[in-house]
Amino acid sequence: MSERHTALRSMHDLGLAAWFGGSLMGALGVNGAAAKIDDSTQRLPVASAGWARWTPVNAAAIGAHLAGAVGELVTESPRVAAQSGVAKMSTVKTALTVGALAVTGYSRLLGMRLQKAGGPSVEGATEPNYQTPSNVAASQRQMKLLQWAIPALTGALVVVSAYMGEQQKPGQVFRGLLGRAGGLASAPMAIGKMAGMTGMHATKRPMAMAGR
Repeated sequence: MSERHTALRSMHDLGLAAWFGGSLMGALGVNGAAAKIDDSTQRLPVASAGWARWTPVNAAAIGAHLAGAVGELVTESPRVAAQSGVAKMSTVKTALTVGALAVTGYSRLLGMRLQKAGGPSVEGATEPNYQTPSNVAASQRQMKLLQWAIPALTGALVVVSAYMGEQQKPGQVFRGLLGRAGGLASAPMAIGKMAGMTGMHATKRPMAMAGR
């Protein structure tokens, strides 16, 4: 646990930073700027072109983050097992990661559909107007929600990662180890109490039957 894993941490942090920052910039910058174009038939193609250029970089960032996250989990597995609270936060982090991956993948699928739509008249990259074809408008409405879901999920990952970093402080590790040890030590006592209560009930039942 005392060994350094700078490469893994760097991959984890830089990948997540690009994933979060890129999605937020895209929602605010790319989509927002495309909506300012005067020609309503060029708004969607321009936004799609911007997202298409970012996709390979985003994929590399996500891959780096996942590689770093898995590597950290493997190297920190003794602490996950021994320190109270770490396994719970690891589960939360995994759930957020899976959710962010699912939303990112589906958003890219919608983006490809919009890219293939050509240049229909739209209000913005994620806002249709009265001239927008119904299938394009449906994809835009979904994208309008998902464009904020990605930075929300990846932002939550940043917060959880920061919290897990706090758990690595010596004082937190010591208290976590004591908490886990205390829980393990109290388990036999609890089992003993349950066994004692069961024995008392078993003794009382024959006595009650004898009284009858």
